Amino acid sequence: MASRSGILLFASILLLLCPARASADKIQITSNPPGAKVELDEKTGTTPFEQDFPGSYFHAPMSLLSRRLSHPLVARITLAGYATKEITLTAGPTEWVSVSGHKRYQYWLIKSKSFHVDLSPVGETFTGTVTARVVGNKAVDLAPEFSQEQLTSRAKPAVVCLKSREKMGSGFFVTDTGVIATNAHFARGESTLVSLLSGGQKLEAKVVYVDPELDVALAKVEGSDFPHLALADATTVRQGESVLAIGNPGDAMPFSVTKGIVSAVGKFPNAGPGTWIQTDASINPGNSGGPLLNARGEVIGINTQKLVKENVTGIGFALSASDLLDVLQRFYPNAVPHTERLSAPVRATDTIASPSSQDAFGVVVLAKPEGAEIWIDNAFVGMVPATLKLSAERHLIVVKVRGKVDWIRPVQVQKDSQVNLSPEPE
Repeated sequence: MASRSGILLFASILLLLCPARASADKIQITSNPPGAKVELDEKTGTTPFEQDFPGSYFHAPMSLLSRRLSHPLVARITLAGYATKEITLTAGPTEWVSVSGHKRYQYWLIKSKSFHVDLSPVGETFTGTVTARVVGNKAVDLAPEFSQEQLTSRAKPAVVCLKSREKMGSGFFVTDTGVIATNAHFARGESTLVSLLSGGQKLEAKVVYVDPELDVALAKVEGSDFPHLALADATTVRQGESVLAIGNPGDAMPFSVTKGIVSAVGKFPNAGPGTWIQTDASINPGNSGGPLLNARGEVIGINTQKLVKENVTGIGFALSASDLLDVLQRFYPNAVPHTERLSAPVRATDTIASPSSQDAFGVVVLAKPEGAEIWIDNAFVGMVPATLKLSAERHLIVVKVRGKVDWIRPVQVQKDSQVNLSPEPE
């Protein structure tokens, strides 16, 4: 009997130490319209999209050995002709602590078993015009410089305070139709943000685009006649020139201003891809996404991060307005080099789905290179891979890969035909 009791006791201990195999459960992601590409933890599919996860990912862990989710899940939803969306599928982190208090870890929980995304057509989202100064090889008369007081009073109405449930950041209007630029690291995973204007007005801002590489995101509020800021590309920035940063640093007054100079301009891989402007103007958490302004009131960069290191102060970084312009030109492509305004594109519904005769459509399929930009008739419509329904006529198709020569081909689309393309930009 003693031997049998010992066996039962040993088996009971094993059951306590070794958790039962977690049952599988799944999440579903749907979109309107359906057929959108879903990217989730290096797995891809199209909506309606389903993926299995351990059942323990949906409820709090019971013990130290419980199987748990150790990182947040963010799904990226893309469809040609529609603004990209990112949705956060998890809540957390939450800390688990043992009864003794000696063992602890962080975990995330999947919020639901079903998620739905309404995608917005590019042509309905990105309207109005973007004002920019791009010098290149062309001489441009510089606008007059303002005093710091004048600069602040002119720029502040175009700056916004952005809030989510857990954090606060900054942004600024780039069009009079309510398009707001901010940082991707702030907007990533959010579908909407609360936008507080300097005059006290609160508006809902929908996150309409998050760049997968650059730290740039775009949001949109409904309305018109918003004050907006002009952009100046990196070629206009002079080392040593005076700059102002406007934003909403945490635990401080909103819409506050700090001043400094341009310390350096150029590539800085430690900060990330893109062209960076180093400045000694104070940039703190909450300033992220706000504008760095030159003395003419032009945005030369998006305040993004500061160097946090022992015995180091006064080193902040703004992602250049050139990188923001690269993103904006995907949605405002009707610009001639060196012009001062990027015009809104033809509406996406007109660009890729306007038949030359009733029901005269064909299909163009682009399978690679994955993640490349697709431009149809000078309008950005999405990313590869994609299946595009195009009017039966001649179209100019451009595939862009960062660091390579654009792949450009005129394609004649026939009614009820399918054209399969596999571009290889050099």
